[in-house]
Amino acid sequence: MSRNNYVFTSESVSEGHPDKVCDRISDAILDAFIAIEPNARVACETFATTKRVVVGGEVGLADKAKLKEMMGNVEGIVRDCIRDIGYEQKKFHWETLKVHNYLHEQSAHIAQGVDKDGAGDQGIMFGYACRETEALMPAPIQYSHAILKRLAEVRKSGQESTLRPDAKSQISLRYEDGKPVEVTSIVLSTQHEHKKQKSADIRAIVEPYIREVLPAHWITPNTEWWVNPTGTFVIGGPDGDAGLTGRKIIVDTYGGAAPHGGGAFSGKDPTKVDRSAAYAARYLAKNVVAAGLADRCTIQVSYAIGVAKPMSIYVDTHGTGNVPDAELEKVIWAAMDLTPRGIRTHLDLNKPIYARTSAYGHFGREPDADGGFSWEKTDLIDALKKPF
Repeated sequence: MSRNNYVFTSESVSEGHPDKVCDRISDAILDAFIAIEPNARVACETFATTKRVVVGGEVGLADKAKLKEMMGNVEGIVRDCIRDIGYEQKKFHWETLKVHNYLHEQSAHIAQGVDKDGAGDQGIMFGYACRETEALMPAPIQYSHAILKRLAEVRKSGQESTLRPDAKSQISLRYEDGKPVEVTSIVLSTQHEHKKQKSADIRAIVEPYIREVLPAHWITPNTEWWVNPTGTFVIGGPDGDAGLTGRKIIVDTYGGAAPHGGGAFSGKDPTKVDRSAAYAARYLAKNVVAAGLADRCTIQVSYAIGVAKPMSIYVDTHGTGNVPDAELEKVIWAAMDLTPRGIRTHLDLNKPIYARTSAYGHFGREPDADGGFSWEKTDLIDALKKPF
């Protein structure tokens, strides 16, 4: 039996974290290519360190002249991303850093399977939803994201001008009868401007925003606060620690509350099921919970490279289901075309909507009017409920 009383912890990292800088650049390059051709092929990786950014991977456009033109635009995309994040440090400045572009044309051997509407690679993908928050996400990761997103807002607005882009948050939540009731600890480390600013100074800045985000009754006299526990945090971003695309996959998904498949998301176009099928699995799991068919739902799908039909689909409602899991699997098969093309069509994924996903989680977000976060819609409720 699963435990009902426990403490669970999840972390998030800000858009200025070195790995997230790289995710942002990779997804911005993806968006630029998809804006030119909706069926563009992109598998872009980014590495960032002191004074430089390295971009590599495979890209493909049907129009070879546009492909050559886009290759020339990559450096500008990199600099624009870093400027928007807010890095103007001596050793990591959007204007003065060196950009190395090693993107090349997509392998014909990979393309041949995808061109036949098959999956771009083998793999397993997971989706998850639960009733802990209005977004049907696990509470620790959802609130860890929310804290950093709020701090980024006040930093960028100038309201808190001494905060800098690199930051991490971590929330430990105590559960009773399976429901979150108390924050046992709050960990927040944020880069700041002045060496003379100590932990107490930073806590005075960030605490009001943390309290603004968290449910008030969750913070008690027993809650432990750890704000910049090591002290000074002036050197941050890729100058303080190298960054790489795809190293924060648990931050990107469910904070460890659910399984994660084998692949990262950022920098990959939606023919890559690492990304698109993980979005589809979240979409299905969220609609299962929103439909009242379960309080928790984990969905796994699997694929083989070059093959369109999924190898398998697995549903686990963790004992909270109102219908048999095996029957729910059959209904899900019928409710959505889970071939790579079917997913892209159903969720309208061939759009430049990916840079916005690169920080503060790919899930638990509000759907955008232009199609961003379409996998967060709950428009499949009737189709899932009808057979029951």
